Amino acid sequence: MAAVREALPEGRYGHSADARADRTLKIVGAILGAGLLALIAWFGYDYIAGQDVSGRMTGFKVVADNAVEVRLEVTKDKGTTGVCTVRTLDEYHGEVGRKDFTFGERQGDTVEVVTVRTTARATSAELIGCEPVR
Repeated sequence: MAAVREALPEGRYGHSADARADRTLKIVGAILGAGLLALIAWFGYDYIAGQDVSGRMTGFKVVADNAVEVRLEVTKDKGTTGVCTVRTLDEYHGEVGRKDFTFGERQGDTVEVVTVRTTARATSAELIGCEPVR
């Protein structure tokens, strides 16, 4: 006959070591999870609030074999000078033009149509980025 061992009575000798370890792991996990969420939120806020100058290209028009008009929406503080870089590409995605446009301190949010001269006929244009002048 096999010996059957009876379990200890429930609750008589306190919580088992496994229950204490589980509780500790849950607490540590909750603290680390909250810390990670706070860190992600802080990085997101810093990224959005830290951008002094931002831009968006809303359209372009090829006006000649050597010129493209680009429509830019630039958002910046009124006391900041910003520079936006635009490049134009040919049908093989080779760069045929690039130009930096400066937006002065006195302008706030603005919409501008700028012209980029090209070395060959462009088929597309893209905004590389905008940044404050330092």
